[in-house]
Amino acid sequence: MARGHRTHKVTVIGSGNWGTTVAKLVAESTREHPDVFEEDVQMWVYEENVTIAKDSPHYAAVGDQPQKLTSIINTCHENAKYLPGIKLPSNVVANPSIQDAVKDSSILIFNFPHEFIANILKQIKGHILPYARGISCIKGVTVTDHNVELICEYIGETLGIYCGALSGANIASEIANEEWCETTIAYNTPPGDLRASNGAAPNDNGGEHKDSHGQISKIKLTPLPQNYPPLGHEEFYKLFSRPYFTVSMVSDVVGVSLGGALKNIVAIACGFVEGHGWNMTAKTAVMRRGMLEIIAFAREFFPETIEEKTLWEESAGWGDMIVSCTAARNWRYSKMAVERGVTVQEIERTELNGQKLQGISTSREVSSFLRARGAEQNYPLFLAVDGILDGKVKVEDIPKLFRK
Repeated sequence: MARGHRTHKVTVIGSGNWGTTVAKLVAESTREHPDVFEEDVQMWVYEENVTIAKDSPHYAAVGDQPQKLTSIINTCHENAKYLPGIKLPSNVVANPSIQDAVKDSSILIFNFPHEFIANILKQIKGHILPYARGISCIKGVTVTDHNVELICEYIGETLGIYCGALSGANIASEIANEEWCETTIAYNTPPGDLRASNGAAPNDNGGEHKDSHGQISKIKLTPLPQNYPPLGHEEFYKLFSRPYFTVSMVSDVVGVSLGGALKNIVAIACGFVEGHGWNMTAKTAVMRRGMLEIIAFAREFFPETIEEKTLWEESAGWGDMIVSCTAARNWRYSKMAVERGVTVQEIERTELNGQKLQGISTSREVSSFLRARGAEQNYPLFLAVDGILDGKVKVEDIPKLFRK
């Protein structure tokens, strides 16, 4: 090994069911690759008091008294609130201090509800390694009337680092139970990080890299020091790949990010259709139309870098679309709303315990963005979902969209 050889410390920022699941699988991998990664994986946990369920195997040791969630995770190796019944590797270390959790970590994995992103990034900015690299497991885009920004790119620009994206046909509870599935990771290795071992000789380009529009990013990256192992497709594959979690590495952050965000609008449409009583063939028509509109959106607003094959061939494309439209909660609760004759917003209030459906906010933001450009008529399915959410369009009007 080179003098002063370092290995990559990994931190997972977030500890819900998906965040804890990702911490589990990467902690298994860090143990298997000690030449690349530090064994312990930090997991930032929003601290709260939790009472162990009486049917838990840990109840006898803990009893009825509320315990700090971090203490339960580190003692019992189980996230008793958000991922109960799943044994975590002992090298997952729950940490209630976000600044301490990210300290000296060269790999940051972001995994929390996207509405908290600005506040969380504010807390860690200035407390991370300048050459840290990230992977965002947060599905979504930040949309205003003026701009569409990928979540991974927003993270990177806010923190002054490079950040890739993970998205796919993934259901946290199934992965936690080690039921096989696949995912897609988009990571476009910054030129300054390239080595002979992962694609090129060192590139002294002042930290330049290209953004999602193919332009030189305004963020000048600090190159990864030479005494660290390289960070590219091979290393992230090692970190995330498990026998039950098949990873496909690509460089198309636009395709992976847009697929993960916009399919939630289509999933709501499929829930409306099924709740109305129409069958699988009708839902398939909506999925097909939805994918065409996602691709059209990518072509129109990210023409410089989109690779359409990502959406057709990868788990982050059609795979995620199918799961989201047949098994995930945007589909489930929009279906429930139509069946009960109430709004989706009412279902959010009564069924989701304060949580929000990502598809609703994405639909509203995307429709507003399209209207601001006079482009809404090119996206009739997106527009219909927004209209149904507002009570201005009826579900039974959806077939009219398919008539030219």
